[in-house]
Amino acid sequence: QVQLVESGGDLVQAGGSLRLSCAASGSIFDINVMGWYRQSPGKQRELVAAITSDSSTNVADSVKGRFTISRDNAKNTVYLLMNSLKPEDTAVYYCNAQIRTSLIWSGYLEVWGQGTLVTVSS
Repeated sequence: QVQLVESGGDLVQAGGSLRLSCAASGSIFDINVMGWYRQSPGKQRELVAAITSDSSTNVADSVKGRFTISRDNAKNTVYLLMNSLKPEDTAVYYCNAQIRTSLIWSGYLEVWGQGTLVTVSS
């Protein structure tokens, strides 16, 4: 089995910065896309940013210019650097990854982390 473990969520003042990390572990043959989603109370989960194995990125307009996604393929880890945080960025942030677990089976599992809470105070 595989799992994603997030870290880095915290309480921060508006204008501040945080860096989230998400490490994949377990039986991993390959990881395709890794990404970050967020969900705040009463709202649907939304994509924040995603990155492919060759580092192509897709970033939501709402965070473009403030958030940067990156990954370390050797460590099976994805990061989200969040600058100029706003109260509306307050949410539970979830890591997501498409993981292939064996050489024999070519499919990819979609795996979610447990979430990490980011709270931005005004």
